[in-house]
Amino acid sequence: MPLITVIRKQASLFISSFAIIAMMIALVMVPTASKAEMGLQTVASHALIVDAQTGSVIFEKNSMEQMPTSSMSKVMTMLVIFDALKDGRLSLDDKLLVSTKAWRKGGSKMFVGEKTRVSVEDLIKGVIVQSGNDACIVLAEGLAGSEDAFVQLINQKAAEIGMVNSNFENATGWPDPNHYSTARDLLKMSLYLIYNYPEFYDYYSMKEFTYNDIKQNNRNPLLYRNLGADGIKTGHTEAAGYGLIGSAVQNDRRIVMIVNGLDTSKLRRSESVRLLAWAFNNTQNITLAKAGETIAKAAVWLGQDRSLPLVLKQDLNATIKNDTRDQIESSVILEEPIQAPILKGDKLGTLKVTLPDGSALERPLLAGKDVQKLGIFGQAVEKIRYLAVGLEQ
Repeated sequence: MPLITVIRKQASLFISSFAIIAMMIALVMVPTASKAEMGLQTVASHALIVDAQTGSVIFEKNSMEQMPTSSMSKVMTMLVIFDALKDGRLSLDDKLLVSTKAWRKGGSKMFVGEKTRVSVEDLIKGVIVQSGNDACIVLAEGLAGSEDAFVQLINQKAAEIGMVNSNFENATGWPDPNHYSTARDLLKMSLYLIYNYPEFYDYYSMKEFTYNDIKQNNRNPLLYRNLGADGIKTGHTEAAGYGLIGSAVQNDRRIVMIVNGLDTSKLRRSESVRLLAWAFNNTQNITLAKAGETIAKAAVWLGQDRSLPLVLKQDLNATIKNDTRDQIESSVILEEPIQAPILKGDKLGTLKVTLPDGSALERPLLAGKDVQKLGIFGQAVEKIRYLAVGLEQ
């Protein structure tokens, strides 16, 4: 934890009719640092790179701006299917009928045969690896009866996971002016996928799948580089350009990246590899404070203890650019003394950490232990002592 600026505001103490004037003590222990830029750029029209553990944004460009999502939105189709597998509405061995609509669907295909039956597991591979529009429609019709009914389930799921700037009109990502999302929403979708469906997530690292004697390779360029990539999905339409949701793990650290609006598949490949490698090579995760660690001590009024430790409920982690740790500023803000009785876990103050890029993290500071109130005689003695010598910090 960096050195901390402690800002103490003294609470008003009332002893009979006496009111004590409030004071503020500021112990400035860390110099002010200028905002540090990550120094990364991209030709993608939309981009977002985030550390999955800390939630820290490593890089973003137009991440809140609505955009066509092409086949990247097929991840939402899979979330609905995975839910159905988990609650028993579908099983991997179920065989679903291929309708004429599904068979005729253009764009990327799994090449299922009209009026044939295909297992749910093969259809999942066909969506994830081959980006099959036909496979999406077979799954949608098999679960919900029609693609339109399935789309309602997709939008319900999107709302459930907080994708507030998204709308889906089909199960495939087929171009539609009302079918859109944002990089921020695609990040929520991706993290939800990774952490809620570990039993199915391995499908996203498959490099190839053969169906109907047709072998197709996964279009995700990250899977073929030594970057620890294990997903997630590419996309392309004329309106959207070339896009990618990528996820990779190195040394137990996961980074998720969304890029969209690139002009060619070659540029998607080079940009995605460059951006992901830069994020891993130029940033690091650090633990600013551990759960239960004493961050500061607060003065107590009329308690059996005259001070108590302030702690965090959970570890506080952050992602920073390499060699910028000395630019972190931390401050503790609390009003004291705090009147007893105090229960362990009571919120008593705030820890604020300003990172080198100018972003700030705030966490509540909690009482690290119980403090019982003094008895009547002890309170009287404490009040007399206070009038004589003041409050001991």
